[in-house]
Amino acid sequence: MEKLPKVALPAIIAAIVLIILLAKSAVTIESGQAGVLYKTFGGGVVTNEPPLGEGFHIIAPWNKVFIYEVRQQEILDKMNVLSSNGLDIKLEASVWFQPTYENLGKLHQEKSEMYKERILLPAIRSAARSVVGRYTPEQLYSSKRDVIQQEIFIETQKIVKDQYIQLNEVLVRDVTLPPTIKDAIERKLKQEQESLEYEFRLVTASKEAEKAIIEAQGKADANKILSASLTDKILQDKGIEATIKLSESSNSKVIVIGSGSSGMPIILGNQ
Repeated sequence: MEKLPKVALPAIIAAIVLIILLAKSAVTIESGQAGVLYKTFGGGVVTNEPPLGEGFHIIAPWNKVFIYEVRQQEILDKMNVLSSNGLDIKLEASVWFQPTYENLGKLHQEKSEMYKERILLPAIRSAARSVVGRYTPEQLYSSKRDVIQQEIFIETQKIVKDQYIQLNEVLVRDVTLPPTIKDAIERKLKQEQESLEYEFRLVTASKEAEKAIIEAQGKADANKILSASLTDKILQDKGIEATIKLSESSNSKVIVIGSGSSGMPIILGNQ
């Protein structure tokens, strides 16, 4: 019994040390993450092996694991750029990206965990300034937005291509012009719209007038043909046909045959 304290103390100390070692050796990597292993006595960052995947890992207590988000991420940046005529434009762009999984060790070794601030943001700013500098404020404000967005994406992709970053998309969310320039562009666009609307009304009125002329000409030609085709004999035959139909009607009437100046029947009454 007297020896129990002497045995228990080292055991307690060993258990504490073991717990500490296990705590430092156990690494849990969450979903959407990956770990870069750093070997303190084995050459530093491991770049010739895949990164540590999701789940529980045991490593040597003197080594370290740097955890990275490997899912698609978004970074939003607001910047001032110059248009082709030197006007200051405020641009808001959103970048969708993720680190390349197989090169995560190289990314950590060469760029560090600050790769977004050191690589990605400077790249998007440089690309945006280069692209926007090719266009006028009018083009930025209206029809060229999609084209500019695609060009910024291509320019940024060229910069980060060998930087172990996968660029998925660049979205231009807002372009803010100086108030005076914006008002001038809006007035110009409004005047152009009104001009187009006026031209449309003129064309419509011209087409309606042309249609009316064609219809009138058609009626005149039809009347001319009809007048040329009608003779006294035809009119007389038509009158006789009408008289026969009237005589067959159940209505009460008096018909005098051959009393008209042209020999046509005269209807005296309808009772």
